Amino acid sequence: QVTGYLDDCTCDVETIDAFNNYKLFPRLNELLESDYFRYYKVNLQKPCPFWEDNSHCAMRDCAVQPCPSDEVPDGIRAGSYKYSEEANNLAEECEEAKRLGAVDDSLSKETRQAVLQWAQHDDSSDSFCEADDIHSPDAEYVDLLLNPERYTGYKGPDAWKIWNSIYEENCFKPQNVKRPLASGRGDDGGHTFYKWLKGVCVEKRAFYRLISGLHASINIHLSARYLLQDSWSEKKWGPNVTEFQQRFDEVLTSGEGPRRLKNLYFLYLIELRALSKVLPFFERPGFQLYTGNKSQDAEMKHLLLEILHLAKSFPLHFDENSFFAGNKKEAAKLKEEFRLHFKNISKIMDCVGCFKCRLWGKLQTQGLGTALKILFSENLIEKIPESGPSYGFQLTRQEIVALFNAFGRVSTSVKELENFRNLLQNMR
Repeated sequence: QVTGYLDDCTCDVETIDAFNNYKLFPRLNELLESDYFRYYKVNLQKPCPFWEDNSHCAMRDCAVQPCPSDEVPDGIRAGSYKYSEEANNLAEECEEAKRLGAVDDSLSKETRQAVLQWAQHDDSSDSFCEADDIHSPDAEYVDLLLNPERYTGYKGPDAWKIWNSIYEENCFKPQNVKRPLASGRGDDGGHTFYKWLKGVCVEKRAFYRLISGLHASINIHLSARYLLQDSWSEKKWGPNVTEFQQRFDEVLTSGEGPRRLKNLYFLYLIELRALSKVLPFFERPGFQLYTGNKSQDAEMKHLLLEILHLAKSFPLHFDENSFFAGNKKEAAKLKEEFRLHFKNISKIMDCVGCFKCRLWGKLQTQGLGTALKILFSENLIEKIPESGPSYGFQLTRQEIVALFNAFGRVSTSVKELENFRNLLQNMR
């Protein structure tokens, strides 16, 4: 039932489906399987800054099995990020995670070569995310391909508390306006909420829709990679139509489901727009996706640029010029509020009790934060010199990996929607 035009945009659902599912998604998937994009350094041990948290998920599919530190090559652990031959020779392979579903950050022989000489840049002032201290002894490399985002069984009051604090405290919302389906909202079917949403400026409305779109995207992944069978001999993951319907069916969600899915498409447009805008940064001859494997690095840079040119060719881009376009002083204040609200949401990810959910939550909020940073740095990106360092606008390797993997998740959600549509039609 989710068809036609999206609010606040000139684009429609059908155009996005065709563009994503047949042009962009296959190429993006190939890029994300490469060595440069599969390793993400993350600190999963940071304490929750907002409440006392003892709710760590005890289920095995939430688990993280880290590598013993002496088995992680020195070159990776060293703050310089230089990957030396001696470190290579000393390195012993991490044992694979014993249990299916645990976060496995072991580094295989081929991919050991791939963890790079990465330069660090200090540009926290324009960041939309609370940066993980990747030099912390608790920060570890995680192989995202070995740790797919999927259903872990993490739900109930703890998961609800996370989303509730995101929506109720960080979406510019007055306390007396409850979002639809929040507990204790009364029975006005979200009428007060949507009346409020319609009345606020486009930026605040967009902020809510981005968070709702991210929430929808995560729920689609959990429904599409659900634990269907769990026996001693095997685990089987796949699409769970009932779970999907509970989260998105118009009747079962009192009309909320289709709205959530439209917000997913809105999120897709925002992140796609950021990719089209950041092309000059990646086009410079000096920019390398450096993993140490020259031919693969060149091939992946070529694929990356192909994806960015494809993003640029999309006919119905979101026009971000409608953002922060009013009175200069007011606009600057609103932009700063926007940034701080988002930064707060990135901190809430340290309160997620399931480590695998925390990993993907942190990655996706950092990716969206990086997309927002790009959209609000347009004049700096235009001034990037063709050669030499880019001092005005910079992306760290962490931000690059998060940006593309986060967009990969949203792109996957749009593709999975097509699959659920087909499954539901076949059931009728």
